[in-house]
Amino acid sequence: MFQGTGSDVGKSLLVAGLCRAFRNRELVVRPFKPQNMSNNAAVTADGGEIGRAQAVQARACGVAPSVHMNPVLLKPQSEIGSQVVVQGRVLGNAKAREYQSWKPRLMEAVQDSFGRLRAEADLVLVEGAGSAAEVNLRRNDIANMGFARAADVPVVLIGDIDRGGVIAQVVGTRAVLDPEDAATVVGFLVNKFRGDPTLFAAGMDLIAERSGWPALGLIPYFADAGRLPAEDAVALDHRVRPADAPVTVAVPVLPRISNFDDLDPLRNEPGVRLLMLRRGEPIPAETAVVILPGSKATIADLAALRAEGWDIDIKAHLRRGGRVLGICGGYQMLGRTVADPHGMEGPAGTVEGLGLLAVDTVMTPEKRLEAVSGEMLGDPAPFSGYEMHIGDTQGPDATRPVLRFADGRPDGASSADGRVRGVYVHGLFGDDRHRAAWLRWMGAQTSAYAYEADVEATLDALADHVARHVDLDRLLTLAR
Repeated sequence: MFQGTGSDVGKSLLVAGLCRAFRNRELVVRPFKPQNMSNNAAVTADGGEIGRAQAVQARACGVAPSVHMNPVLLKPQSEIGSQVVVQGRVLGNAKAREYQSWKPRLMEAVQDSFGRLRAEADLVLVEGAGSAAEVNLRRNDIANMGFARAADVPVVLIGDIDRGGVIAQVVGTRAVLDPEDAATVVGFLVNKFRGDPTLFAAGMDLIAERSGWPALGLIPYFADAGRLPAEDAVALDHRVRPADAPVTVAVPVLPRISNFDDLDPLRNEPGVRLLMLRRGEPIPAETAVVILPGSKATIADLAALRAEGWDIDIKAHLRRGGRVLGICGGYQMLGRTVADPHGMEGPAGTVEGLGLLAVDTVMTPEKRLEAVSGEMLGDPAPFSGYEMHIGDTQGPDATRPVLRFADGRPDGASSADGRVRGVYVHGLFGDDRHRAAWLRWMGAQTSAYAYEADVEATLDALADHVARHVDLDRLLTLAR
């Protein structure tokens, strides 16, 4: 099990690299994360959902993602509450304090899923959540030491030298852990190192001396991490944003943004300058296309969009001849109204949308989770993606759909002039041929960039990178 001294220390990336490295040794490998918190989710073959990181790790293992790879997924809907997904299905909504009382029964599902993976694999690589040092949450813990102790798995602790203070990170974690928890730790890794590694040799020795844990590796910063789908929205701040591309695509980053890996293929297109706009940043006048991505709480994010003044910016953008695309929750925002009569995503009620599409959305209790395929209408290009949403959207502009599924069903809506579009399908830009059609709509040049091949090549490079700096044989010896 790989636990971290904090969030965003590189646990997900390292586990993905190790999954591919051990798979390359012809071992049957499975990833596992007992509890995850993310609005960036993936659909599994059996119609469930798990954290995006575990889907990437499954890909690194060469297998399809399973709900058992992430049995508990928390999808934040407010500052203090989340939707709770257990083995791929929504169990309910819980505030943070209430959720603590749910953990003992959730541990049963966690143990069940872990047992299933352990039975089918030579090696299960487990990822912790957040920080191992959150001892205030240790009681009933299912994500870090609570799971490690219950499942009797050894722990490797990961520190992040890039953010500074890594000696204190690891030694401080050792200081606050219960002695029995600390005894499960079999060593530590220091991640994201830049520069001459000999300059930190004394630091590694000091951490080992003060913590009593052996050093298992000093891992240099992996520069191509941004070429893989990310799970945490914090990663959006670290993505490369080319400054010299001819077509600018602007994306307002809303508080409950979800499934933002939809945008990854665009980020790597040489002809696209992708701007992830944070609070206080206006939509630039040179923007060609505004994309409103998915949202875990459409009405709340619509209010946040208005609070930033982005609704005014978008209307000015359209007056200048620009284009707008809404995906899933972003599609719902583009309509005339959004109604949530059952309080599925927050307080029950109806709000006005942006009014850029003549459609209306009603949130429904049923959640659609399904892999889909089909083609674009008007510029026939095949696509494969997935639906992950609640809500039904209807109206005059829906008679001009954007996509047609393989079973003949339409999806999405277009304005009469075609400059505003909305779709429910995620993952559209990942298909090279389909992305080319969207690039033509955006006024951007197409390229020879192959997204899926790039992800595979990056996973292979990550595996080589990790294998050069971590003793894989020693990790196998430590596993039990």
